[in-house]
Amino acid sequence: MTKRKRIKTFSIMLFVVVILTVLSFVFGGNERSETIKETMKDAVLHDENRMSLFGLIDVNPSLVSAYVVTAAILIFALIIRIFAIPRFKIVPGKFQVFVEEWVGLFKNLAEKNSPHRNRFLGIYVFTAGTYIFVGTCFELLGFQAVTTGGMSMALPAPLADINAAISMGFMSYFAIMSGGIAENGGKGVLKTLKDFSLPISMSFRLFGALLSGLLVTEMVYYYITLSFVLPVVVGILFTLIHALIQAYVLTMLTALFYGEVSEPSEKKVRKRAAVNQSVTE
Repeated sequence: MTKRKRIKTFSIMLFVVVILTVLSFVFGGNERSETIKETMKDAVLHDENRMSLFGLIDVNPSLVSAYVVTAAILIFALIIRIFAIPRFKIVPGKFQVFVEEWVGLFKNLAEKNSPHRNRFLGIYVFTAGTYIFVGTCFELLGFQAVTTGGMSMALPAPLADINAAISMGFMSYFAIMSGGIAENGGKGVLKTLKDFSLPISMSFRLFGALLSGLLVTEMVYYYITLSFVLPVVVGILFTLIHALIQAYVLTMLTALFYGEVSEPSEKKVRKRAAVNQSVTE
C-alpha cells in the first residue's frame, strides 16, 4: 500500500469515528424503559424475556439456543461423515487438515493426561470442547427471536444459563467417575467422591466466565454513548476469548481428574507387566 493510499484510508476511518462520536452525543439523552440494573438482571434470570417452546411452555432463551446449536453440530457432523470423510486423501487438503487438527487436539489431550484409559475420554472432551466453543460463538451470529412479550431479541449462548453450566459440570464429573469405575471399580468411585466440590467449581467457573462477557456486552449496548463501534469490538473479543479459554479449561480439568482416578493400582500394574513378560517369553 502506497503512502497516499494509507493517508486516504486513515482519513476515512477518522471521519467515520468523528461522525459516530457526534451521533453518540446527539442521541445520548434518550431514556430507556428500564434501568441498567433491570437490564442486566434480566440477562441473567430471564424473568421477562422468555420464549415459547413449541407453544407448550415458556423457557429461557438459552434453552432454545442449546437445541439450535446441538442440531447444527449433529447435522454438520453427519454431512462431514457422509460427504467429506470418504474423500479424505493421504495428502490432505485444507478442510481435511482442519478436521484432523481439531480431532487430534482433544485426542492428544486425552492421551497425555490419561495414558492408561483414554478412548472414552478423548470422545468426551472432543464433544464437550466442541459444544462449548460452538455454543459460545453462536451468539455472534445474532439470530433474532420473538419473546412471549412480543419483543425481538438475539439468542444468547446456551451456557449463559446457569442450569446449562451446572449440567455440563456434573456431566464432566460423572464422566470422570466412569473412568475410575472402569479401571478401579469401587476404589475409583471413592477417588472421585473425594473431589465432591469439582462439579460445583466447574459449573460456576464456566457460567461466571460466560456471564461476565454477556453482562459487559449488555452494559455497552445499554448506553447509547457507547453503542457505536465499541460493541462490535467488545462482543467479538469477549466471545472468542471465552470460547477458547472455557473450552480448554473444562476439557483440561476433565482430562486431568479422569487420568488420576483411572490410574491403575500397583497390583494391576505388576500383574499386567507379568502377563506381558510371559507372553513375550
